[in-house]
Amino acid sequence: MSSPPKSQKTKSLIEQNSIAWLVTALFFVWGGATSLNDVLIPKLKGLFALSYLEVMLTQFAFFMAYFVVSIPAGALVSRLGYMRGLVVGLCVMSVGAFLFILAAQSGAYWPFLVALFVLAGGITVLQVASNPLITTLGDPAGASSRLTFAQAFNSLGTTIWPYIGAVLILHSAASVDPATIPAAQLPALRIHEAAIIGHIYLGIGLTLALVALIFWSRRHVLPVKTSENVGILESIALLREPRLAFGALALFLYVGAEVSIGSMLVSYLELPRTLGLSPQSAGEHLSFYWGGAMVGRFVGSWLLNRVQPGKLLAGFAATAAALVIVSMAGTGFFAGWALIAVGLCNSIMFPTVFSLSLQGQGERTAQASGLLCMAIVGGAVVPLLSGSIADSFTIAAALAVPVVCYLVILVFGLSNRRGAGA
Repeated sequence: MSSPPKSQKTKSLIEQNSIAWLVTALFFVWGGATSLNDVLIPKLKGLFALSYLEVMLTQFAFFMAYFVVSIPAGALVSRLGYMRGLVVGLCVMSVGAFLFILAAQSGAYWPFLVALFVLAGGITVLQVASNPLITTLGDPAGASSRLTFAQAFNSLGTTIWPYIGAVLILHSAASVDPATIPAAQLPALRIHEAAIIGHIYLGIGLTLALVALIFWSRRHVLPVKTSENVGILESIALLREPRLAFGALALFLYVGAEVSIGSMLVSYLELPRTLGLSPQSAGEHLSFYWGGAMVGRFVGSWLLNRVQPGKLLAGFAATAAALVIVSMAGTGFFAGWALIAVGLCNSIMFPTVFSLSLQGQGERTAQASGLLCMAIVGGAVVPLLSGSIADSFTIAAALAVPVVCYLVILVFGLSNRRGAGA
């Protein structure tokens, strides 16, 4: 049988490269949407007079979607293919963004949790489809490097969006204190302040709907490869494989640590013992935390072509744990910026753990991806533990939780130090 003409191969390569860049752009979009949670937390905390534990329910609602949706999303992507799966994810995200408008008009806290859950459900489908898709578009040996590069654009979104969100959402946080407002006027105040949030997510929802149309128009570029035996029980059975199970635990703890720090960072930087910043300035400093992850991922993409992924992961995890301990023990400049610098160490963790865990899955990659994305529920569970400790003791004491998480990731890296890499 003759091979396809060279012109057809070139056309196919160009089309796949265009898909790779489109999917990379999605990493930017959902990274930004996720990082806005860290700006919403101080806003909602003040607006509804919430404790740290109560306000962490925003992260619980958001990341619980990964636990609920990931395995069904893996089955869905296995049946529909990556491109159609991405369209579904974008449409669900768009619906979640529009729900913020209704939440803002309600003047209540719980509708925001519903909107966050739906938005995160869409992001979950995107994660399940896009992460393995990026790893398959090229040489398997470069999967960690390729996914880390794509995740760098995720970090670009988490760097830019919090700054914009802080300017738009937190600019009035210092001037509005619900405790000083008569009870009869509180509903109107909350609706007025929440309207800012609704307007922002209206723009996000419209943008997502447009992007969904773009991906729908490109749905025939990649062939649909359906798989059999993609039920929930069959997917869960994959956890019998030690590498995948340990990888799921490492992702659970990584996301939990990253989200815990990001969620508490604004309040932490406002403390007199750290940097003593205003709410808006502290929110703007989130961009340095997420920007560190962006820089680290671009650099990490280069390093992963030269250093075994497991060894590099272990080194980054050890450094992250050390920085958190320095922040806990220090004060002033060192306490604040040591914690911000953890973002740089977070950079390669998700893509490296993800790609190492998927090695050898073959046709079960979409299902395994669903299981790994389900582990992102760590972003719901671990911050609740951190918030509870912060309420009972201090934010600095709550940082002990991320330290433990990074130490477990260190062990995972060491156990996979001979994993495939460049």
